[in-house]
Amino acid sequence: MVYEGSESERERAINEWLPITSNRNAKWWYSAFHNVTAMVGAGVLSLPYAMSQLGWGPGVTIMLLSWVVTLYTIWQMVEMHEMIPGKRFDRYHELGQYAFGEKLGLWIIIPQQLTVDVSSDIVYMVTGGQSLKKFHDLVCPNCKEIRQTYFIMIFASVHFVLSHLPNFNSISGVSLAAAVMSLSYSTIAWAASIGKGVQPNVDYSY
Repeated sequence: MVYEGSESERERAINEWLPITSNRNAKWWYSAFHNVTAMVGAGVLSLPYAMSQLGWGPGVTIMLLSWVVTLYTIWQMVEMHEMIPGKRFDRYHELGQYAFGEKLGLWIIIPQQLTVDVSSDIVYMVTGGQSLKKFHDLVCPNCKEIRQTYFIMIFASVHFVLSHLPNFNSISGVSLAAAVMSLSYSTIAWAASIGKGVQPNVDYSY
């Protein structure tokens, strides 16, 4: 499909075909849900193991360094979102195309996006399937054994349905639930650690 009008008309056609939001009047707490969900991901689950391997000094240092890098990249994204007056960069590839050109921008951005998206989807589907299987085994220990593959397929099916929601506004409820769960398992992790206290047969040195 070719658009011979102005650039704004072309962008409007893209936004109508693949809208990011249904309008520009979304509530501020929608952004809070999305940001918490995006930042507090499955990586938090591996934090205790990472800290145990690194030790207190290097572990805290690396964690603070990652926080600084994250804060800096967030600041960059906010600044670049509307760095050109009258021009919004709502998608990564739009910013890449503006910086590197129409074709080169796509070749630089799209492969990286696909790598991150595909690998993240695989990790989350496997993690979700493992969690569902563990829940099933705990709730019904005497039930017939179900292969983990089926639980991964169940979790992937839910992903498939949710992927057809049209825009960010329509998944605000999903982001709210995810944000609550992210904060919950983070709280459980540190609260359980405090509750357990210092264990007798554990070496806390590094």
